[in-house]
Amino acid sequence: MALRLPKAELPAELKKNMIKQLGAVPENVEVLWHSPRVAQDSLEFGATVGAWDAVDPSLKSFAHMAVASQVGCSWCLDVGYFQAQNEDLDLATASQVPRWREADVFTPLERDVMGYAEAMTNTPPTVTDEQYAALLERLGLPAMVELTAFIAYVNLATRANVANGVTSQGFSDACEIPLAKRPTTSPAGSTA
Repeated sequence: MALRLPKAELPAELKKNMIKQLGAVPENVEVLWHSPRVAQDSLEFGATVGAWDAVDPSLKSFAHMAVASQVGCSWCLDVGYFQAQNEDLDLATASQVPRWREADVFTPLERDVMGYAEAMTNTPPTVTDEQYAALLERLGLPAMVELTAFIAYVNLATRANVANGVTSQGFSDACEIPLAKRPTTSPAGSTA
């Protein structure tokens, strides 16, 4: 897939900061910059969402990568895995998120969070009362609200990237452990 919009020129200071932070300018920001207001609001909201702290960072990382894998956002999966490394999360575990159903490295809670992320991502969503209640019992009210809003935000970002033709930039190539590939068939449901 190729970008469906040309890259816009970013302000020099923003470009410099992104290169300092990530080593490259994210193509999704360059595409969104055709509407600077949309791009700036997206960056600010993403930073706000990233600062929420009621849910363990590894659970949010796994949820993000599970959504990205299901939706097919190679950019989000790539940068999500790269960020997991930068946050000192366990890469041996994080690398297996695309094949989490088959991998034996995840705790029951981690599996339930990824299952919930996929259920929220299905079109239409397939979240069950039992699934929600089981997570609510273990996470508590604030964390459940945060996790749900976080997964909804990740769906917005991943789907926008896919629609705009943004694909992996190779951020995760810097990770010592390669990222696993998603199985070609998955029981996760519809990913429209």
